Amino acid sequence: MENSIDIDNWKLLGFLSILFIPFAINLYYKLSLSRTIAIAVIRMSLQLFMVGLYLAFLFELNSLLVNLIWLALMLVIASRAVITNARLKPKYLFSLVITAMAISLLPIMAILLLGLLQPQPYYSAQYLIPLAGMLLGNSLTGNIVSLQHFYTSLKDKEAEYQAALALGATPKQACLPFMQASLKNALAPILASMTTMGLVTLPGMMTGQILGGVTPLIAVKYQLIIMVAVFTMLSLSVSLTLSLCVRFTIKDTGFVKNCHQ
Repeated sequence: MENSIDIDNWKLLGFLSILFIPFAINLYYKLSLSRTIAIAVIRMSLQLFMVGLYLAFLFELNSLLVNLIWLALMLVIASRAVITNARLKPKYLFSLVITAMAISLLPIMAILLLGLLQPQPYYSAQYLIPLAGMLLGNSLTGNIVSLQHFYTSLKDKEAEYQAALALGATPKQACLPFMQASLKNALAPILASMTTMGLVTLPGMMTGQILGGVTPLIAVKYQLIIMVAVFTMLSLSVSLTLSLCVRFTIKDTGFVKNCHQ
């Protein structure tokens, strides 16, 4: 396998000219998204280059303390993003979401770094930061979907919830159908992706490794590890988040706090 091919800056700029297609679609259908698209592309480009420079520095430094601080920052930002995008109140849910995320992430990271990959040193930023980023990033959407669905369902179907309480169910038991539906909604996209992976799609990480010169079979092993880890963390983080929300936002009387913004 040959090494990855570097991309000249002028070629990269030339490639970006294909953005005229979404801009043209926006103008044709009068979507009024020109400014939003431009801001998104510019922010993405700046953020990617900035994080690229920072990660190069981080990999070179390879400090346990700095890596842990960066990991903690990733957890804070991810948890905040879940609550913000789910349009819920941070004062009720931030501590619950970040607790669920941390409990889900840290054991899986320990298994990957200490048991499976065993980089030297074990806290190597080259492995710790990208792996944590992939796990947290893939858990965001699932947690957003589950929380939105859970609290919206409780609000829209309050009569069913109250009827279950009237029949003698505890608040936890009355919430169980809503939790089940929220979990199914959160897991549906990744399950669909897993069932078609390799036949319909080649995942981004696997494609990137192959383009980077890694043999396909090694790329497959890494992709399999990542997908199993992502699915496990998503399942664990969503179920823990919902369980903590039921425990701390629903009183023993059955009263549900208004967690919507």
